[in-house]
Amino acid sequence: MTVRVGLIQLEVSSDEPVAHRVTRTLSLVDDVASDCDMLVLPELWHVGAFDITAAREHAQSIDGPLVEALSGLARQRGIWLHGGSIAEIDGDDHYNTSVLFAPDGALTAAYRKIHLFGFDGGETVLMSGGDELFVVETPLGPTGLATCYDLRFPELFRALTEGGATAFVISSGWPTPRIEHWDVLTRARAIENQAWLLACNEVGSQPGITLGGHSVGIDPKGAVVAQAGSGPEVLIVEVDPDAPLRWRTEFPVLEDIRIG
Repeated sequence: MTVRVGLIQLEVSSDEPVAHRVTRTLSLVDDVASDCDMLVLPELWHVGAFDITAAREHAQSIDGPLVEALSGLARQRGIWLHGGSIAEIDGDDHYNTSVLFAPDGALTAAYRKIHLFGFDGGETVLMSGGDELFVVETPLGPTGLATCYDLRFPELFRALTEGGATAFVISSGWPTPRIEHWDVLTRARAIENQAWLLACNEVGSQPGITLGGHSVGIDPKGAVVAQAGSGPEVLIVEVDPDAPLRWRTEFPVLEDIRIG
């Protein structure tokens, strides 16, 4: 039995008011929910992955109105909803936090992005890195969560695999100038872990950068099942949750790991 996953490749441009984009996105989720078992939003979609000023001004707590609205949509539509990541504030600390909701609206995971991008700028100026990995049982099978820049760190994905993951879901704000890296790294993480990889990027213009799209679904053998272009769209990926186990049995490369 296949699982239909919708990757919502949003246009996230800084000239659109945050409140307008939130309303627009929640309406889009509601519109497409009937066609999917799971929906995925991109990274920091409410503020923009590269708009640190907006992230500071519009940060919310994990029990704030945005998470409440996403939870309500998951419950009303009876779907799994990966709400992308939000700019979370917890006391004096800020995080880039991915949120995953079950069909009853329960928040099953709040993954605080471990690898922060920007070197001495960007999100490193505002946010703190998380320190906890999440593997959650979903219709995809045991599902590991990651966010954007995490994609460059294979150790994280191997740790998720060791934690039982047979699928990865990634929310992202990956820029156009390095979109070729995205195309290579998404396939590499799927191939080396023999796992499904579903990665939802955004498009649009934010301070100093254009986002590259190319949201993608990749099977455990590394085949691109579906890929979006460079504009806004909803990409539907048909996932066979049993495929990773079949491939790992047929080609048991993970049993030969000797380092780590």
